[in-house]
Amino acid sequence: MSYQMSDLLQLMVSEGAADLHIRVNIPPVIRVHGVLVRVEGPLLRPEDTEELMRSITSEEHIQHVREKGGADFGFAFGELARFRVSVFKEKGNFAMVLRQIPSKLLTMEQIGLPASVKEFLYKPRGLVLVTGPTGSGKTTTLASMINIINEERDEAHIITVEDPIEYYHKHKKAVVTQREVHVDVPSFAEALRRALRQDPDVILVGELRDLETMEAAIAAAETGHLVFGTLHTTGAAKTIDRIVNAFPTNQQEQIRIQLSTVLQAVISQLLLPRADKPGRVAVFEIMVNTPAVGALIRDNKTFRINSDIQTGAKYGMMTLDSCLLDKYTQGLISQEEVITKSQDSAGILQKLQEMEEAKSNQAK
Repeated sequence: MSYQMSDLLQLMVSEGAADLHIRVNIPPVIRVHGVLVRVEGPLLRPEDTEELMRSITSEEHIQHVREKGGADFGFAFGELARFRVSVFKEKGNFAMVLRQIPSKLLTMEQIGLPASVKEFLYKPRGLVLVTGPTGSGKTTTLASMINIINEERDEAHIITVEDPIEYYHKHKKAVVTQREVHVDVPSFAEALRRALRQDPDVILVGELRDLETMEAAIAAAETGHLVFGTLHTTGAAKTIDRIVNAFPTNQQEQIRIQLSTVLQAVISQLLLPRADKPGRVAVFEIMVNTPAVGALIRDNKTFRINSDIQTGAKYGMMTLDSCLLDKYTQGLISQEEVITKSQDSAGILQKLQEMEEAKSNQAK
């Protein structure tokens, strides 16, 4: 076979590729700065994809693929990087997607998070949600937050529950316990229930993917723990609606009341291609749960949250649209990205027009 997994992983590291796709009837494909690029070489045959898969996959995971159709795990590539792997069957053949996890933890400044976010890391209790589509950098943002708590809070026991573990945290000022779903514990919900008996101060839930996990996370936040979690939603209002709607109708009012008190903040993020050089840049919407926002959550008026975010800059809030405009004026993203990713396209177009007019007036 003309491809070795170690060579492909080395290529990912040197090119800064986010993902590697292994499929039959196509050469290996890497994703660099959001674009899929084919590796030069022959098409992969079924026996090639199986050989590449076996070079990094345990017998236990292969058995899982045969029985369930897929398996997820993480592994380290020497000191260079860690990878999250999804092995699955496609048209009867083995296929894989590997996501590169940067070995170096980024600071909040490098990610582009505003300084106001840091205050959430010192809250004694509550729920902080980081949301966005797959591949928007949620895991990196949370790892950065956990690292700050680890470096600065000597009274904190941090428990992370992940599937799989992506960033490894060493014990610094805090004590860090990292548990992997399907390896150390059967489910997120079970890990959260057990966590409450393990003297935690901070709990990170890799994904609030089902009702049981959401219930356990809210309960942990209510009982005096700082809980971080992720959801595949965009925007604070949609995130709150998604959690409430996961519960049976007769429990939804109670959940709204609980969320209105335990929720600290919702940070929604997107990763966009840079306009000035190769790479990507993160844009954010930040909602802080002020008494006014809490009242909107309690009264089932989440559709009005956006206007509170627009006027809540003094509380550290930021709309996605204002962040997009800010990155555009810095020359980091294109006008097209601003228009296509904005929440209020009519408002954004008007602001862009005003900016152009102001520019031409200055030129005169």
